[in-house]
This record gives sequence, structure tokens and C-alpha cells, in this order.
Amino acid sequence: MSDVIPFGKPLIGDEERNAVMEVLAGPILVHGPRATEFEQAFAAFTAAPHAVSVSSCTAGMHLIYFTLGLGAGDEVIVPAQTHVATAHAVELTGAKAVFVDAEEATGNIDIAAIEAAITPQTRAIAVVHYLGVPVDMPQVVAIARRHNLFLLEDCALAPGAKVDGVHVGLWGDAGVFSFYPVKHMTTAEGGIIILRDGELAQRLRLLKAFGVDRTHGERKVPGVYDTVALGFNYRMSEIHAAIGIEQVKKLPGFLQQRAENFAALAIALADVPGLRVLPQPMDSHRHSCHYCLGALLDEAIQEKRPAIITQLKAQGIGSSVYYPQPVPRMTYYREKYGYDESRYPNAARISDGLIALPVGPHLQPEQMVTIADGLRAILTGLF
Repeated sequence: MSDVIPFGKPLIGDEERNAVMEVLAGPILVHGPRATEFEQAFAAFTAAPHAVSVSSCTAGMHLIYFTLGLGAGDEVIVPAQTHVATAHAVELTGAKAVFVDAEEATGNIDIAAIEAAITPQTRAIAVVHYLGVPVDMPQVVAIARRHNLFLLEDCALAPGAKVDGVHVGLWGDAGVFSFYPVKHMTTAEGGIIILRDGELAQRLRLLKAFGVDRTHGERKVPGVYDTVALGFNYRMSEIHAAIGIEQVKKLPGFLQQRAENFAALAIALADVPGLRVLPQPMDSHRHSCHYCLGALLDEAIQEKRPAIITQLKAQGIGSSVYYPQPVPRMTYYREKYGYDESRYPNAARISDGLIALPVGPHLQPEQMVTIADGLRAILTGLF
């Protein structure tokens, strides 16, 4: 049966459907004005000087590293607790992802361990705002500047998240967002890069579109252009951008509903045995948009997670895990670089013991009680 309370569900209305139909009724499906309009809208939402739309968050990260000229012999510091795309974007350039363990309380990269991982081959640091909770960016910025390293923020789970009033993605040299269907907002598929450096933004625009020197609108003779650099086809289509334009308008409301649901679920889970809520409450100057709530099971019962998730499913309650393994433990990385479990205890603990619970705007606070009651009934039977 389908979940009564699905883990995620894109909220697509008539506004998005009408916008897509307008694109389909017109002559331009790519290279058009809607991608530019979406960039401007998302830049306005984040207060970013520049925004570059791309086909996915992964494409955006890869494009940045490619633009920096990363290759064999280079290294990038990457969190062990993240989606594999964060590391793949490095590997695709021929560079090496060097993993750092997570903080126990947030799942974010262990800032205290970053400098020990830096070598003469290190070119960049990547941080991930895990579950939408911002990394303590002033500390990481200080490290990156001290070692003259590029700082990339993987903001796939963090639209709306800020540190000291500054949107994530604008603390480092670039931030990349994901618009996968169950994220805070969607373009069906796609991503965007925000940054302050205008020259880098122009370079990214060039390389995301084959390295071609003139856009369609700039060509005096149709079809006549030059290719001045090696590039990719990482563009966002007009269809995806049209959805994004409407979704950005709704994003503040989506975030508010998420925050209300997160608070309600955290309260409802407070007395449930055998788990603690992740992320933990943050300092007052840091804001999380709460992508989802993580129920971290006690170590004594974490091996029962598959059975617990199955029982939640039987009650119509959707859930997920974030993420199934520390990235360095996954087969590709383990076989290529080896795996020392003593180096990533917190990432392993979170990956192996966390159940991600839904708080998206497709749900209401009263459904958070249903989720908590269902989990309470299951866990009470284990004690």
C-alpha cells in the first residue's frame, strides 16, 4: 500500500503546471529566458550576487572542481557523512576525496579534524549542511583562508539555512543546491550555484554550455559561434526552470511548515524510549530549515532498524535513512582507498542508527503525533 504519511512529496500546483504548458507552447525549450529568471529569483531569495543554474547539484559541484582545474594528484576534504555525490564530484575530476568524520551532535563535518587532513596536495574543502543544519562556517572559513583553499558548500539539504544572517552557500567560495523532487523545493531535477565572484560565475556559465562563446541571443548569425574552452552540457532546461520560478515563490511557506512540523515532531518524540532527536538544537544565531528529523536509535537496538522501518511502513508511515553508509565504507571507495573504521566512528554511528522521519510541507503538525505514536509503540516493545 502507499504510505498514508509519505516521507516526501513534491507540492506541484496549477501555477507550475501552467508555467510548464507555456514553455511547451512556445519555441524555446532550452537556452531561454526562464533559466535566467529562475537564477535571478533564487539569487534574490538567498541574497546572492550571482546564481548559475545547472542540470543537477552533482553537475554543479563537478563543474566547480573542473573549472578550478582539479585533477590527478589533487585532494579535496570531504565529509564522510554525506550523499555519495559530494565525493563523486571530486573523483570525476581525477582528484582524490579525503574523508573526515562527522560531529556526533549534528552529523556535520568534524571541524576540529579538518586541519589534520590537509596535505600539500589539498586544493579545496567541501562541507555539507547535513539535514539542513548549518556547519559553523566562520570556523571553516578561517581554516580555508589560512591554508589558501577553495571552500565549497554542499547545500543540497539547506535552502533557507543561515549563519549569522548570511545564507549558506555565501560563506564559502560557492554553494550548490539540489532541486530533487523531495527536497525543500523542486524543479523536477536540477541545481543551482550561488557565489560572490562574478568572474568565476561567468566562467561557470561558459563551461556549463560546452565552452561556447556566444549564447543564442548573442549570435548575429544563427548557428555561428566559437568554442573557446572544454565544457559540458550541464544546462537547466526551460521546463525545469519554469517549475523552479513558481517553487521559489512558495519556498518561504514551505520552510515555515517544515519548521512547525519539525518542532511538533521533536516534542512528540521527547519521551520515546531508545532514541534521540538529530539534529540537536542549535545556537540562537544559527538557523536550520529542518530538511527532515533524524531519530537516532540507541546502539543497543540499531541493528533492528530494518525491522523498525518495516513496521513503520506497515502503519503507512514513510521514512528513510541519511545516509546508508559512510561514503568511505561504500564499495567503490572502500576498494579504491581501503577503509579504517576507527577513523569514522560518528559517521558510522549516524549512518547505521538513524531513521529519517518526514517533516515536509505536504504534512501537518497533527500528523507528527501519528508518526511519534507509531514509533513509540514499536520501540516500547523492544524494551
